[in-house]
Amino acid sequence: MAVPKRRMSRANSRSRRAQWKAENPQLQNVKVGGVKQRVPRRLVKAVQAGIIDLDRR
Repeated sequence: MAVPKRRMSRANSRSRRAQWKAENPQLQNVKVGGVKQRVPRRLVKAVQAGIIDLDRR
């Protein structure tokens, strides 16, 4: 594991952290009951198996 050689200032730490941004999930088209829905990739199998009900959103 990398260990910093010197302590980083508070301003430098905060400005580095400020560069991080969350991204929107990638959506996939899924046809459930003849209706097209857009769901995140990680939920496609659950929607197709009927574990997640999209009508209750």
